[in-house]
Amino acid sequence: MSLKFLHLHLHGLIRSKNLELGRDSDTGGQTKYVLELIKSLANTSEVHQVDLVTRLIKDNKVNSDYSKEEEFVEPGVKILRFKFGPNKYLRKELLWPYLDELTYSLIDFYKRQNNRPNWIHAHYADAGYVGVRLSQYLNIPFIFTGHSLGREKRRKLLDAGLKINQIEKTYFISKRIRAEEESLKFADIVVTSTKQESVHQYSPYSSFEPQKANVIPPGVDHNKFHHIHSTTETSEIDNMMNPFLKDLTKPPLLAISRAVRRKNIPSLVEAYGRSEKLKRKTNLILVLGCRDSTSKLDSQQKDVFHEIFETIDKYNLYGKVAYPKKHHPEQIPALYRWAASRGGFFVNPALTEPFGLTLLEASACGLPIISTDDGGPKEIISKCENGLLVNVNDNNNLKAILEKGISNNSLWKLWSRNGIEGVHRHFSWSKHVSNYLSILSNRNYISTTDSSSGIKHSCLKGTSSLMKPH
Repeated sequence: MSLKFLHLHLHGLIRSKNLELGRDSDTGGQTKYVLELIKSLANTSEVHQVDLVTRLIKDNKVNSDYSKEEEFVEPGVKILRFKFGPNKYLRKELLWPYLDELTYSLIDFYKRQNNRPNWIHAHYADAGYVGVRLSQYLNIPFIFTGHSLGREKRRKLLDAGLKINQIEKTYFISKRIRAEEESLKFADIVVTSTKQESVHQYSPYSSFEPQKANVIPPGVDHNKFHHIHSTTETSEIDNMMNPFLKDLTKPPLLAISRAVRRKNIPSLVEAYGRSEKLKRKTNLILVLGCRDSTSKLDSQQKDVFHEIFETIDKYNLYGKVAYPKKHHPEQIPALYRWAASRGGFFVNPALTEPFGLTLLEASACGLPIISTDDGGPKEIISKCENGLLVNVNDNNNLKAILEKGISNNSLWKLWSRNGIEGVHRHFSWSKHVSNYLSILSNRNYISTTDSSSGIKHSCLKGTSSLMKPH
């Protein structure tokens, strides 16, 4: 078996190294997951080639790396960039009018290829829209991963007090949900990270068929994320935090995320500010991507930082809260280990969390977790037994759970050990890819020959011609 995969990841800034995680709301965990997945697939004997299709961007505001039509990642892996829409970088919600342009470009591209992929795997709703059409036209089986879902996002935003017209205007949520329904209808396989995601988040979709769903938890790069820290990296993180903190020896409550509403960081600052115990015994560390100034951020990020700064001022938290403007991606493992060496916690207060890769990374570094009880964290903590879950919609509960976490040193040590062992046992990329390939090989396929190329490839029974774009 020598398989070729095409993965579609259309938004966000993605390249072979130095991912700009947290730069904006589109450059988060999905970007990292996709890059790790394609590299891990190519490292197996069953896979010959993995191509990642993304958007070509020519914009002075972003790095020139994103304007390269083809980028070598490692043997068997490359990134192919196609222009669709304007040259400039756009947030994902503004890409919908240009997806048909990409679809036809990909059809033309693969009509000229002698070596078409055996599988198309689309990540997120926008890629699903393109993936359905490409799959139908080329008669190639289609895998869909939503990563996060429009119906769930709409529900959470309504709960947070936004009006439906606001949500529609900002997020084009109806287009997204229609694309998700269509992707679920035509997908041959749906990959989810957790059982909860499959049972609760996908089930409201009328097109969702549970028998198509396969739970495959993501992995962790154990070469990067481990619990052995060095004095050099510790001093680097100390230097990063020194301008903010009066006492570096206090256990840190560390949050690493994008500065978007869904991550709910202002509520964490509010809970911290209302707790005399937390302010006395801990520091709060907020690593929220990189920024030159808040004036250059998008409106959502500006709002989030404004709330954070207002709350810091409200409770006079200066000297207790760190919010560094910049960090390097390679410093993230060191941040986890630094927090663990001081008896801290990794805190994820997100309103909704489909999985939570940062929770695995922190756990692998020996840092116990306190996390939202929504989505993936439930399954991570049930397997690893390395922390506490919290209802983040109740700020009093968030405050109480944070106080509980820092109150028992022997329990902290147990959680730290459990996290290291649990992540090694349950969450690795080799296990993820093994399960992934096993699911594909166990499906009922027939061999067909493409009339134009003469190339044989596997496809599911029942595929049909390309649907007209709507």
